[in-house]
Amino acid sequence: MIADHVSGLTVAAILLAAFGTVSVGAYGGRGARSTSDFLVASRSIGPGWNAAAIAGEYLSAASFLGVAGLVAKYGADALWYPIGFTAGYLSLLLFVSAPLRRSGAYTVPDFAEFRLASLRARKAAMVVVIVICVLYLVPQLQGAGLTLNILLHIPPWVGATGTGLLVIVNVVGAGMRSVTFAQAVQYWLKLTAVAIPALVLVVIFAGSPQQLGEPLPPRVQSQTTVRIDTPVEVTVTDPTGVRVSGTVDDRPVDEQPLAAGTHRLDRGTVLRLAAGAATPVVSRAPQTGAAWMDSGGGLGGSHPLYQVLSLIIATFLGAMGLPHVLVRFYTNPDGRAARRTALNVIAALAVFYFFPSILGVLARAWVPQVLSTGTADAAVLLLPAAATHGIWAIALSALVAAGAMAAFLATSSGLLVSIAGVMSTDLMPAGVRSFRICALLGGAIPIAIALSAGSLELSRSVGLVFAVSASTLCPLLVLGIWWRGLTAAGAISGLLVGAVASAVAVGVSATGVFGDDGWLSVLTGYPAAVTVPLTFATMILVSLATRAQIPAGTAGAFARMHVPERLGLGVERTP
Repeated sequence: MIADHVSGLTVAAILLAAFGTVSVGAYGGRGARSTSDFLVASRSIGPGWNAAAIAGEYLSAASFLGVAGLVAKYGADALWYPIGFTAGYLSLLLFVSAPLRRSGAYTVPDFAEFRLASLRARKAAMVVVIVICVLYLVPQLQGAGLTLNILLHIPPWVGATGTGLLVIVNVVGAGMRSVTFAQAVQYWLKLTAVAIPALVLVVIFAGSPQQLGEPLPPRVQSQTTVRIDTPVEVTVTDPTGVRVSGTVDDRPVDEQPLAAGTHRLDRGTVLRLAAGAATPVVSRAPQTGAAWMDSGGGLGGSHPLYQVLSLIIATFLGAMGLPHVLVRFYTNPDGRAARRTALNVIAALAVFYFFPSILGVLARAWVPQVLSTGTADAAVLLLPAAATHGIWAIALSALVAAGAMAAFLATSSGLLVSIAGVMSTDLMPAGVRSFRICALLGGAIPIAIALSAGSLELSRSVGLVFAVSASTLCPLLVLGIWWRGLTAAGAISGLLVGAVASAVAVGVSATGVFGDDGWLSVLTGYPAAVTVPLTFATMILVSLATRAQIPAGTAGAFARMHVPERLGLGVERTP
């Protein structure tokens, strides 16, 4: 009976979050008619509202679900994800936000043309923006499919397709003006949806006898069934009460005990854990509570120090190149407002990320079965029902469901606005009709990829997108804003090298060609420590070799970016 109520209320919460987003967007976008309205909300969004909107779209499925799952699985080292995601805005605040707004550009490709006086540089930046946005959209849609599958037991492709269509409707309605209001509301919904469950579960845990640092892997409290959706290698420490059906070590088995040791479980394999059974743990994750609580173990596989350093580089610098984040600073009235917006976003993110980290810790106590799967993103979704009963389980599950849906819709909307913005201004005649056509096309492609591609853990996949961003648009912006010697040839060469190197790494990591151990596996799974310096070096060296091509208007461009608006040097560009 409880399950029926949970399902009914969860459906209501998801529908309310979904259609509430469309309704708020329609209300906020009323009167939007001009191209400027659709691209940058006519540059009329103040710092407070804009900061909430940025936080709303930035806090994606990787933040709402993925951070908790990684903390549950990898422990202390996984905390670098929320730290890096937040600290990236410090880099934005210091180096990019105000000069970028003063440039008067509408998109990153528009900035490239303004700074380098080159249509080729603009086209190269456009391609990179589209690639980053599509790579980022795919895990959002896959996360929506996973969430709706867990909560409502519908096929993942239905959730991914439905979410994608809702996003397209929202963006086509009124573009940036529409999604700004919806994303600001969604930030507060997501904060509420993650904070209340975290606080309630902390109170319950404080009164329970459970411990997080036990020597053996966590044990399930009741009979539990775990379905393996992605092939995974697990280690069994205590085989008592563990049975398996499916394909184990390339052999079919049916309701057989799973012996102690390391085993490979193929997709579709089902683990059945008796009450009190020790959970099999993914082999690359810490195997004991004590190891989970210590730092230095990395994030699975070999060379943990390199993993952490590369992750820090990707997350600290990646935010500076995320197109859906950068476009937000174009909506501010001036550079001062852009800087204040970035400062407000840091505070908003710091408050939010505190709660998924707590839920990740508590997941180890109440839903340790997620440690047996290739992905632990379901931890937040399973926690309320596992730790509470009755009305608390019903209400908290529905709240988490609403927050998860808001996360998918908010981030996906911002990404689609970025795709439609660059496509409509670079590939078609500028105008509202072009924007809407590009939004339809730009939304359909990620849906198709999400339905056909395999999946990684949400934060891992988003971390790889951050690596692509840090390896391409971040160097373009930093050097374009702060170094007069950057040339179009240098920028294009750097974008090409960074995009190819990081995109190849993403593709190889997703296919698992090099396995889980060794330098090749680690370099492709965490490429930023190599690809970011490589891009910077390429842009600098090629620019030095082509210094005769420095645009004649560079001094004027620098004055516009770095001189305060009140001196009257700024000129707004038109799309």
